Amino acid sequence: MGKYGAECDSDTDTGGSGAKRTDRLGNENGKGNRFAAMAKGFLGRNLLTILTVVGVVAGSITGVLLRNFTGGKWSDRDTMYLAFPGEIFLRMLKALIIPLLMSSVIHAIGSLDLSLSKKIAIRSILYYTATTICAVILGMILVVVIRPGVGGTPWTGDKKEEIRRDVLTQDTLLDLIRNVFPPNLVQACVAQSQTFLIKPSNSPTNYSAPKPLEEWKFEERYENTTNVLGLVTFSIIFGIALGKLGERAKVLLDFFEAISEAMMIITSWVIWISPLGVYFLVAAKVLEIDSFADLVGRLGLYFVTVLLGLTLHGFGTLSVLYFIATRTLPFGVIAQLSQVLVTAFGTASSSATMPITIQTMDKLGLDPRVTRFVIPIGATINMDGTALYEAVAAIFIAQLRNLPLTFGKTVAVCVTATAASIGAAGIPQAGLVTMVMVLDTVGLPSEDVINIIAVDWLLDRFRTTINVMCDCLGAKLVDVLSVGELGEPITAADRVNAEPQELVELKHDSRM
Repeated sequence: MGKYGAECDSDTDTGGSGAKRTDRLGNENGKGNRFAAMAKGFLGRNLLTILTVVGVVAGSITGVLLRNFTGGKWSDRDTMYLAFPGEIFLRMLKALIIPLLMSSVIHAIGSLDLSLSKKIAIRSILYYTATTICAVILGMILVVVIRPGVGGTPWTGDKKEEIRRDVLTQDTLLDLIRNVFPPNLVQACVAQSQTFLIKPSNSPTNYSAPKPLEEWKFEERYENTTNVLGLVTFSIIFGIALGKLGERAKVLLDFFEAISEAMMIITSWVIWISPLGVYFLVAAKVLEIDSFADLVGRLGLYFVTVLLGLTLHGFGTLSVLYFIATRTLPFGVIAQLSQVLVTAFGTASSSATMPITIQTMDKLGLDPRVTRFVIPIGATINMDGTALYEAVAAIFIAQLRNLPLTFGKTVAVCVTATAASIGAAGIPQAGLVTMVMVLDTVGLPSEDVINIIAVDWLLDRFRTTINVMCDCLGAKLVDVLSVGELGEPITAADRVNAEPQELVELKHDSRM
């Protein structure tokens, strides 16, 4: 009996051990399945972002390899062939800009109460102005402390005349104001006004005594580039007018909303081409570099100064302003902007990135009326990275020339860089023209831009990324500050259960 009992106990123990092993295996399998499900979910949510990042890295590596193993710099035609797929991608994005921009702004303004529209507009403008001023001040502090131009040698090559352009700061500012009020909306879609100075002929009477620029003759021409500033201005005014019409404007508002939604659907198709487009754009740009020695040698400290300023502004200044306004840190929002930021880096264009920016902010749950007002405005007038870059560049060139800057000139650089960055979208060839404005403030000739042009293409991508990040945080900030006035947000259950056409109605009803 004792033996039998012992055998039973042994069987029981064996059975218990087997059950425990089974449980352990089950738990391990369960953990493995959960990990696989989490990994699959992560890849599903971030596949496009991962592919776009891979496109940037692979494009850089491809450009370097092609440059090193094919005998140096490629011809312009060969580079054009390589960049062709990326050019098609950019064309697709840019084709969406005008219909998306105008329909989004008109619908956003027209569907808001006029007093609420004023509040959102004031909050947006105050935010963008504050961030731009902070960016310029930060850049000037860094360039004065680091002094990247001290001990350097100015460029003395033969390319100065190629980039020289005779322009007056006052003409540039007047062109900006002219473009705010386009005389022809159809023309504004393809061209904008610009004042050109007519160089006096070298006749014997005036050859020895050239006239100052202020005495040159001038004429107004239309450059082949979209007048975004004028279109945004008209869209805001038209939206306000529709808002005042009330129910009589409902058909028009529905029309513009349908256009906006259709553009977002097309954006969701085009966005999947971004990894391939970014790959070819970056590879072609690497091949266009004149000299890597300039990048890491003569301009290395200047490059690091600008990059440090952009990083501190993007993750420091903007975070502080965001925290002061919302009492929350923005890093959770920034973490969800990876697709937008990578696209901005690859395209080097805030406007071209705008459709993807709006789509991403919609996915973050922002009120569509806020997103479709704040993002287009930001893509037009908010150029924090450009303002910081131009302030640093102007003082860097002054340091190269051993030109001492008084306190008054330093303040003048700050003001001019701020004004130039705000108006950059309204000026053709914005980078060159606005840089000339800032150099003129310091008393330097326009051809000194050649000192920084070797690294401009790469810094342009970094500053565009910061510009877009600022736009996104601005939209989130305004949405948080306006949430009580806009009404209760739509619940997750409402979003899941509603059909697309019902969801549009739900958005309106839940915020009345």
